[in-house]
Amino acid sequence: MSEPAITLYRLQACPYCERVVRKLHEYDLAYRSRFVEPMHSDRDVVKRHSGVRTVPVIVDGHTGVTMAESANIVEYLDATYGEADAASAAADATVAGEGS
Repeated sequence: MSEPAITLYRLQACPYCERVVRKLHEYDLAYRSRFVEPMHSDRDVVKRHSGVRTVPVIVDGHTGVTMAESANIVEYLDATYGEADAASAAADATVAGEGS
């Protein structure tokens, strides 16, 4: 089995990171968690990917997007995976004669 295309850099018990995790679960997206060091100065792996040492950071191999900040990530996931699923479901319902 191949590795998930989405990687989430996060801290244990970080509420901002958990916000992103909940959104990933909401859209049933496979992802790999990379837990980072608590000290900012030790987060070189995060800095290499995103240019910042803060978490959460998401790297989406599907789209090539790398971004930080939980609010931005949640907005990105909604726009990229949420609306497409809703549009797809509406199209399927219309084809099945359930829509207007």
